[in-house]
Amino acid sequence: MTCANCGMRDLVTQHLDEFPEDQLDDEAARYAAKMTKASITDGTRDGHLRIIKHYITFHLRRNKKWDATRVDDKTPHDIAAFITQKCGPVEEGFEGRKYSTAVSTRAALTMWYKNLRPNESLTEWRLHSVTNTWRGLPTRSRQVSQFMVGLEKTKAKSGEVSSSARALALEDIHRLYKHCLDSNLTVAQRRAGIIRYVAYLLAWLMLLRIDEVIKLRFENFDKIPGERRYIDISLNTRKQNQTGLLHSWRLHANDSDSSICPVRAFILLASLYGPEIKKTGPLFLHVTAQGAVMQSQPLTASALSRSLSRDLQGLGYSSWALYGTHSFRRAVTMFRYFYSPNDNHEFMHDYDRNK
Repeated sequence: MTCANCGMRDLVTQHLDEFPEDQLDDEAARYAAKMTKASITDGTRDGHLRIIKHYITFHLRRNKKWDATRVDDKTPHDIAAFITQKCGPVEEGFEGRKYSTAVSTRAALTMWYKNLRPNESLTEWRLHSVTNTWRGLPTRSRQVSQFMVGLEKTKAKSGEVSSSARALALEDIHRLYKHCLDSNLTVAQRRAGIIRYVAYLLAWLMLLRIDEVIKLRFENFDKIPGERRYIDISLNTRKQNQTGLLHSWRLHANDSDSSICPVRAFILLASLYGPEIKKTGPLFLHVTAQGAVMQSQPLTASALSRSLSRDLQGLGYSSWALYGTHSFRRAVTMFRYFYSPNDNHEFMHDYDRNK
């Protein structure tokens, strides 16, 4: 089990008192318990199961005909309604739980819908144009994501401080670009800066954690010779997609903002590596103090994480310690939802023009 998994399980455990078992003693609750037990057999996720049972019971008490296995355009609303019940303001009749309760609830419901449909992608929510059915996870929908962002802002205004990693916004990426590629750096510093920045940019564009982006290999990339409009990338199995199905990205060139253009970033990286570096194995490599690129020494997640902290400190961020391995994922989710064209927001798997 990864540290991230342990962290989420700990977060769920911390909030179990907010989902008491003694409230699950009626017909709806017994049905919910039966359903979750039949669908999820992983005993290490007891905390998730209790939250799921509360979710199903909540809706069955409101509507006896509600189907817990139904996944359609109404499902994101069902998720938001339950989280609102747990985390909405007490003065409006809700329970007033903290934002971290919403995070743990969303994680548990992601587990529920993942188990209902194990072959679905875990990073998208879209309407299939041919079958007219919803594909992916409803917890990844625009509606739920916007709801979570709004809830976090509301909690922050009320004085509640979120303990989760702070998001790296577009302006932060712009600053990192200038910092890592500063013309006043030494040759060795700039060479190392190029590698760091390409790693930061890919993590930001592709919703990856630091430990995921560092695992990218030359073999993951399919660059057609002479093609300057896009790069195709296939990801290996990762924590959010353990079904064995690969998730592919098409990263398009961005002529309106060259600092977040993936094609230009790869040109920089290719120029740095040159013909001396064999195009196989880990993509991100260690650079010595003298500026030598060491193919035998791939960059590690801990080294990149420390570099991010140093870069943010170098930029004068007093809050640098609040940025962590999930900062890239949290920021790009908001960026892609709110800055992509309106007719594309339900098709994030196809859309990646980064504008």
